[in-house]
Amino acid sequence: MTEKTDFDLQQFMPYLLNRAAEASSLDFQRYYKARYGMQRTEWRVVFHLGRYGDLTAKEICTRASIHKTKVSRAVAALERRRFLTRHPYQDDRRHELLSLTRVGKAAFDDLVEEAQRFDDALMGAFNVTERDILRRCLRHIINTGQGG
Repeated sequence: MTEKTDFDLQQFMPYLLNRAAEASSLDFQRYYKARYGMQRTEWRVVFHLGRYGDLTAKEICTRASIHKTKVSRAVAALERRRFLTRHPYQDDRRHELLSLTRVGKAAFDDLVEEAQRFDDALMGAFNVTERDILRRCLRHIINTGQGG
């Protein structure tokens, strides 16, 4: 037998954030999956390489807060489909520098344009002040861990 509680999962902030993240990312995910056959982690790897230039997988893990196993799988899949190449790191052969290919750069450019359109549509429901507050609050939660 369970005790009743006044706790409302529907108002629990981590639950709301998770639901909002899933709902807001699914439409964009449909685009990059249909157009490029990419999974979420693959899109994020492409984004980081396109935005910051050549990086190691470890640097992508750190910047994107993605587990190394997921990045490794994404890199292998992107390499198979010729979106990126690997080059031995000059100072340490255990690491590889990842670079977007011409195909990868074209996909990145397209995805950035689509992401901007998607973001504009998503944020169009809010006025400028609300957009600023929402982004500031979300960055605060990200930067402080538990929001405190």
